[in-house]
Amino acid sequence: MTAPPDTVSWRSISPRYFWLRLGVLAAWTLAFVVAAAVAALLVSAWFLLIAFAGVALGGLRAVFMRRSIRAWGYAERAEDLLVRHGLLVRRLSIVPYARMQFVDVTAGPLERAAGLATVTLHTAAAASDASVPGLEAAEATRLRDRLAALGEIREEGL
Repeated sequence: MTAPPDTVSWRSISPRYFWLRLGVLAAWTLAFVVAAAVAALLVSAWFLLIAFAGVALGGLRAVFMRRSIRAWGYAERAEDLLVRHGLLVRRLSIVPYARMQFVDVTAGPLERAAGLATVTLHTAAAASDASVPGLEAAEATRLRDRLAALGEIREEGL
């Protein structure tokens, strides 16, 4: 029997992922505020209230984003990989190595610029797929290779 989730050593995602997501949030908030300001000039001054609301909501989202990103974690055990995340609704995914069909590493342009990547584990059941975003590129590659090797070993034992 493997250790329960409370006793494993959890690994967190990169702190740079917060700054990446914060930059994206700032860009969207700025675009929204500019659009509302233009609408205030062209249509009605009431759109300035919408612009201020956009800034307030963007700031609130930034506060919760920090905690949300800290909630991400993963742990490698002998038989499976654990992935946890969520603030209000906590989610714990347990993916057995023998059930993995393939491991995917993706990195969009912003993630590549920040040196980050996302590891996604795919299983036969679509509902049991799990992702770990915001990993350092080297850690994502190491995790992918380890999971692929463990998946092959477990598959041979069946």
